[in-house]
Amino acid sequence: MTSAARGLPARLMALALTTGLALLVGCKKENTYVAPPPREVGVAHPVVRQVTPYIGAPGNTVAYNQVDLVARIDGFVQEIDYKDGTEVKRGQTLFVIEPGPYQAKLQQAQAQLASAQAQFTQADAEYKRQASLGRNDFASQSAVDQARATRDSDQANVANQQAAVAQTDINLGYTQVKAPFDGVVTAHLVSVGELVGVSGPTKLATLVQLDPIYVTFNVSEQDVLRVRAELAKAGLTAAELGKVPVEVGLMNEQGYPHAGTIDYAAPEVDSATGTLQLRGVLANPQRTLLPGYFVRVRIPQQRLAAEALLVPDAALGTDQAGRYLMVVNKNNVVEQRGVQTGQLDGALRVITSGLKPDDQVVVTGLTRAIPGEKVVTQATAMPAS
Repeated sequence: MTSAARGLPARLMALALTTGLALLVGCKKENTYVAPPPREVGVAHPVVRQVTPYIGAPGNTVAYNQVDLVARIDGFVQEIDYKDGTEVKRGQTLFVIEPGPYQAKLQQAQAQLASAQAQFTQADAEYKRQASLGRNDFASQSAVDQARATRDSDQANVANQQAAVAQTDINLGYTQVKAPFDGVVTAHLVSVGELVGVSGPTKLATLVQLDPIYVTFNVSEQDVLRVRAELAKAGLTAAELGKVPVEVGLMNEQGYPHAGTIDYAAPEVDSATGTLQLRGVLANPQRTLLPGYFVRVRIPQQRLAAEALLVPDAALGTDQAGRYLMVVNKNNVVEQRGVQTGQLDGALRVITSGLKPDDQVVVTGLTRAIPGEKVVTQATAMPAS
């Protein structure tokens, strides 16, 4: 048998195997695209209710009273009668500068006053005597005039010594540095035994009043006009700003838990910024607010006559055209709806235009809400404001 004859069965087997595979492939069903089921999203209707409009602005807290305690006389610090950072009452002695030298000066001035009063008494008696003699022609007019001049000079000396006594008494009072109002004293800047007041007033510490406390902020010219219009509606004048409420919140606080009233408005608008400075005063018994804090401030206005639509702030998106919401239409198809937003009310945001009360707003599953695609909706409760 030749080699060609021996290779023939192998080729026939390979041909049969290839033909069989082809037939198997030809019998397999063709692949077809099966669309995925619609994605599920949570939807809710906008909350409809009246809201209080606010004028909001950033602000800063400022101490109601703050003063540097200084040594107005020279001397050695004898006592420090408070603990750093503690609250003190008005009139409480905080520092004592050695009073001995000033007590001695006061006694010296009092002695000089007594001497001047004695001289005046003698001079007054002498003048009266000379005047009596002069009326009877027993003393010359020049003697009477001399006696009068001496008396008047001694009287002036008495007034001068009285002023010296008053001045030394004041200086003696400066030896005790007292709190001019209730507040908290900072750490002392001098030590017992230190010489102070030699080259001028020496700062000893700072006293800060924390209750009540001020908050200052600026509002735009448009907001100023709005506030004035609200005052006019309420029958109030600009002089009655104390009846306008103000609410304050710290950066780490929810909402505006601190309430007070407006107590000052600048008399003119800053032409460079177009803003007006306002100041509110708030009770601060727990010392929650400290001077220098950056705070959020808002002024509540009268309630709107119409009801507002509110949606979760987290449901809003932003693109180059502005803010938008994902809304599911009647055919369960997602639409991207451009809206105009108003103020934040807790977790809800006021929608001023672009939304209707019966719209289904996507509030959960926002990543699954793709404009133009059909979805399955699941009713979801709105978060509380």
